[in-house]
Amino acid sequence: MSELRRAAERVLLGNWTGHSTVPSHSLYPHQWSWDSAFIAIGLRHLSPRRAQVELESLFGAQWQDGRVPHISFSPHVPRDAYFPGPDFWQATTARGVETSGIVQPPVHALAVWLTHEADRQESVRRGFLPKLYPKLVAWHAYLRERRDLGGRGLVAIVHPWESGMDNSPAWDEALTRVEPAPLDSFTRRDTDHASDDDRPTDLDYGRYVRLAATYRDHGYDDRRTPFEFALEDPCFNALLIASEHALGSIAAELSLDPTPHLKAAAELTAALGQLFADGNFHARDLESDELVAADTVSGLVPLLVPDLPQADELLSTARGPKFRLGEVNLVPSYDLTGPVFDRSRYWRGPSWFNTAWLVHRGLRRLEQDELAARVRGDVLTLAEQTAFAEYVDPFSGAARGARDFSWTAALALDLLRSA
Repeated sequence: MSELRRAAERVLLGNWTGHSTVPSHSLYPHQWSWDSAFIAIGLRHLSPRRAQVELESLFGAQWQDGRVPHISFSPHVPRDAYFPGPDFWQATTARGVETSGIVQPPVHALAVWLTHEADRQESVRRGFLPKLYPKLVAWHAYLRERRDLGGRGLVAIVHPWESGMDNSPAWDEALTRVEPAPLDSFTRRDTDHASDDDRPTDLDYGRYVRLAATYRDHGYDDRRTPFEFALEDPCFNALLIASEHALGSIAAELSLDPTPHLKAAAELTAALGQLFADGNFHARDLESDELVAADTVSGLVPLLVPDLPQADELLSTARGPKFRLGEVNLVPSYDLTGPVFDRSRYWRGPSWFNTAWLVHRGLRRLEQDELAARVRGDVLTLAEQTAFAEYVDPFSGAARGARDFSWTAALALDLLRSA
């Protein structure tokens, strides 16, 4: 375990840029939103101050409307090193930071609270919570006020990348409505660093580009953009609930009233029940107003929501044939019995370390200690065996995607230190 700890620390130190941590120098050479939150959760064990700086750096790219963009571009990286890069997004904050225009799941308040707890004295000395609390409030307000596109109290995503689970089968049907951008109109960079078999297809990528360009061309205005893709995602909303609970803790720590955050969490938890069917939470397509049939790991993430009425049924689904939790490696990203299951391709079957960490947190909350210990053991063993791979084959545990991946190292370090 000491060797694993040192190896994880080497990855995080190696990917540190001076103010933030890149997910991977090759595949993802900038700062990513939910990556930084997960990274901070691990960094707090290595350097609480560095974890604070990680999150402060991310919120330094926050827009005036409150949104936290999914990429904050580094001016020190060649502009064409990643696509879509800053020239595509054409988004610059008032502080001169070039960013993307879409968002990612709001796990940030949870990360801020855990980082504060790691070293309360240093947090107070640096004014960490007073600095980030109003930014987190603005971030959540943007989501709840601008992104309740269905009018039923849940936040909608408007691009598959906003889910963090880019090519999930849950998005397949909705994406058929999108005319892909011509392949000769852009140059992918991700396949320069990872196998084509592991990454989204060119057809999917063309659709991602089209959706992003349409949003960009409408000034990233949630009221004016004619969204062809708008879905209520269970993982996104579950993480907003967890972060509202964390905001309540932060407010109380600052001698402020936590009630608005706890009320928001309760309202979101009740609304989340609209997405539950057949033992799992499913995304809802706002175009068809129907739940998506696909069973994905996104539907299991609500296990971490306090006082979730559906927890027992959801746990049964996790342990059943679709996910075989405790039998296969980590938590598969998609139904093992599903018609388009692919054990190698990105979010269409492989197991990811960040979603395993979230499910582990839910298992601990539900006092499923034996199952939680199995998931924790998988994270630690596979992180070491795969040189901190981005994700793994759920059956063989073989490494997929990038290596020396920051959130894999960070979350392994967290589980190693938090047992």
